[in-house]
Amino acid sequence: MPPHTSPYLPLAPHIPLVLLHGHPFDHTMWTPQIEAFSPARQVVVPDLRGYGRTPTPPAVTRFSDFAADIEALLDELEVETFVLAGLSMGGQIAMDCYGRFGERVRGLVLADTFPAADTPEAARTRNETADRLLREGMRGYADEVLERMVAPYADPQVKAHVHRMMTDTDPGSAAAALRARAQRPDYADLLTKVTVPALVVVGADDTYTPVADAEAMHAALPDSTLRVIEGAAHLPNLERPEEFNEMLGEFLVRVGQPRNPWMISERVG
Repeated sequence: MPPHTSPYLPLAPHIPLVLLHGHPFDHTMWTPQIEAFSPARQVVVPDLRGYGRTPTPPAVTRFSDFAADIEALLDELEVETFVLAGLSMGGQIAMDCYGRFGERVRGLVLADTFPAADTPEAARTRNETADRLLREGMRGYADEVLERMVAPYADPQVKAHVHRMMTDTDPGSAAAALRARAQRPDYADLLTKVTVPALVVVGADDTYTPVADAEAMHAALPDSTLRVIEGAAHLPNLERPEEFNEMLGEFLVRVGQPRNPWMISERVG
């Protein structure tokens, strides 16, 4: 079943932008980017299966279910080529999408994510968290991780938005996604074969996917730029939207120009 997508789809001459949210959030995670980019281009911002307004059944059983849903949605919307961006779990889904239908991707944005498969210990932790969500619901988990998702010093309105997205997520869907994610493949080799420009973004204070992970992805990608956003943790697109939008906008301009190999590493803040 294709995911729900929000109606930010104006006809525009520029290449479409597809934004994939992380766990356990929904499409409103991308509100600052929707506001910034939808006036000039088609912006596709789906709620992943089981999240937001997408119907919860049937739950994902394989991580690739997410990519299959995105492909079906883009087919339905007749979006042939696009820039694909994902944050955290959304970044891993973006990598899976590239492996599945990379010929349609003109540029790849990987924010606060990492390509490696889970270790046995990490997989066990994800499954234990899934059990907890089914047993307790989302609120206790949301309270516990909020100040890792965003920095403790983040704007209170941003914190409230992130907390609300987490507590609004269906526990069964969140648990199913965690179990599927625990079994996802390793995308490290895939990154070395990406043939389009890539942008790697990370919050300087992200403890889930630290700067070292972003640096490793940047090194693996043949044609990439790395941006580290100061004053942000795991959700720099919400914590520092102006900086995030500026670098994403620059990348979209680059993707729209004739290709030349370029590799840039820069800190913003």
